[in-house]
Amino acid sequence: MTNASSVFWRAGDEPGRRQFATLTGGGGGFALEGGAHLDSVTVAYETWGSLNASGSNAVLVLHALTGDSHAAGEAGPGHLTPGWWEGVIGPGLAIDTERFHVVCPNVLGGCQGTTGPSSVAPDGRPFGSRFPVITIRDQVAVEVALSDHLGIAKWAGVVGGSMGGMRALEWVVGHPSRVARAVVIAAGAAGTADQIALCSLQVRAIRADPFFAGGDYYDQPHGPRDGLSIARGIGQFSYRTWTEFETRFGREAQDDNAVLERGRYAIESYLGYQGDKLAARFDPNSYIVLSEAMNHHDVGRGRGGVVAALKNIRTPVTVAGITSDRLYPRELQEELARLIPRAGRMQCVSSPAGHDGFLLETEQVGAIVRTALQD
Repeated sequence: MTNASSVFWRAGDEPGRRQFATLTGGGGGFALEGGAHLDSVTVAYETWGSLNASGSNAVLVLHALTGDSHAAGEAGPGHLTPGWWEGVIGPGLAIDTERFHVVCPNVLGGCQGTTGPSSVAPDGRPFGSRFPVITIRDQVAVEVALSDHLGIAKWAGVVGGSMGGMRALEWVVGHPSRVARAVVIAAGAAGTADQIALCSLQVRAIRADPFFAGGDYYDQPHGPRDGLSIARGIGQFSYRTWTEFETRFGREAQDDNAVLERGRYAIESYLGYQGDKLAARFDPNSYIVLSEAMNHHDVGRGRGGVVAALKNIRTPVTVAGITSDRLYPRELQEELARLIPRAGRMQCVSSPAGHDGFLLETEQVGAIVRTALQD
C-alpha cells in the first residue's frame, strides 16, 4: 500500500542532481527564533558551473514557496518537473553558468531533501506535528551554514523571488558582509495583513482535511491531499490576475469555455488541476510550515523597525516588481527601493500573469538579473 509520504522526495529515493550537506551551525546546532532548537539540519542543494580559485564567483539562487533545489535542468530521475527557472540559469543566460558557480538549496522546512516535517527526527519517526515553528531568518541562518560548508565567504550575488526574495532581503540585512549584491523580486519588507489572511485560509484548509491527523499522517495510506489541493487553489487565485482569468475562462473567451461542463466551470477545473498537481508532489505539512514562515517575515523585527533595517543596508540591491501582482503589489517593492540606500529605481516586469510573472517572464526577469550581476 502506498503511504501518504510517497508523493514527495524522501531519503532513499533517487537523488537526481541533489547533493546533501548535514550542518550543525558551527557545532551547536540551530537556535530558532521561536525558541526551539535543531541539533542538525540536512540541506539538499544543486550546483551549476565551477567555483573559481578565489571563491568569488558564487551566486545563491533562492526558490519560492513550492520550489526546490532544481532551478535548472530537465525532469527525470529524482526530479518530477523541469527546473523552475529554465531560461534564466544556464550557459550564456542571465545567471551565466560559464561565468558563475550557481548554488540553489532546498529551504529549511521543505520536502525535497532538506530537513522538514516529513524528515526523520532523532527518535526515528517523522517530525510531523513536532516540527518547530521557523522563520525566514531561521532559513537564512541555515543557508549561511551551508555557505560555510561550501567554503563561500561572500556571494557574488543572492537572487530570489517571492519567498526567495524575502530570504535575499534578509541576507543583506542580517549578513551584509557576505553579499556583494542582491536581487529581490516580488517581495516586501514584511508580511502584510492581506498576505497573512490568504496564507491563513490555506493553512486552515489543510488542517480541516479529515486525513490531516493533527499533522501526523505519514504512516497513513492517505494524507490531507484534498486540503492541500484546496489551499493551492486559493494560492493560485492570488498568484494570477482578473485579466488573465477573464481572458482564458470568462464568458467572452473563445469557445465560450466558461460554460458548465460536467458540472464545473472551466475556471474551477483549472484551479482544481493546479491544486491536484501540487498535491501529487508536495508535503502538506511543509506547505503549512513555509506559509507560516512567510507570515512571520519582518526584516525590522528586533532591528528598530522596517525603516531602520532597510536604511542600514549598504549592499547594492536591485528591486523588481510585477506590474499586475495583486499578492505582493508594486507598492511593496517601491517601499524597498525608496528606503534601501543603494537600491536605485524599482525595476518593473510587465506581465498579465500577476505574482507568477517572476517565474514566467524569463526574458524580462533575466535582463534585470543580468544587469544586476554585472561587475
